[in-house]
Amino acid sequence: MENSNDSVVQVYYGKGQGKTSAAVGQCIRAASKGYSVIIIQFLKGKDTDEFSFLAQLEPQIKLFSFERETENFDELTPGKQKEETLNILNGFNFAKKVINSMECDVLVLDEVLGLIDLEIITIDDIISLINTRNYRRLVITGQRLPEEIHDVADVISKINLEKDTTV
Repeated sequence: MENSNDSVVQVYYGKGQGKTSAAVGQCIRAASKGYSVIIIQFLKGKDTDEFSFLAQLEPQIKLFSFERETENFDELTPGKQKEETLNILNGFNFAKKVINSMECDVLVLDEVLGLIDLEIITIDDIISLINTRNYRRLVITGQRLPEEIHDVADVISKINLEKDTTV
């Protein structure tokens, strides 16, 4: 894929459920048009049953998670969090490699915004990825959207929970 000024940065954020599902919808749409897609998940633990069906869509959609623990990051002991942080950083470095080498048309960094809140990466790390523009579409998700990323994103969707009677 050529470096293009037509690249799009899309953000799904908020406290509501469905951010990842919306991002996956973008992936399916892109793959159906013949684009290559990579999804890198963060802060979801190793157990990603909800996305096991995506394995059937390879090689058009490839899913990566670098975490080794089955529990979510915030449920880990401080020692395990330290180990998992190294795994997460490997995943983020892989994302940089994917973008720098233009390995795919669409890259989803699922829950990457949460890495900022945990101080695993910085806002500048994400802005640096955005500014390369070596992608057709970069999709990022998370609960909180820093203003600096808001300013450089092209499409932003806020997803909030309006009602939940299942509690």
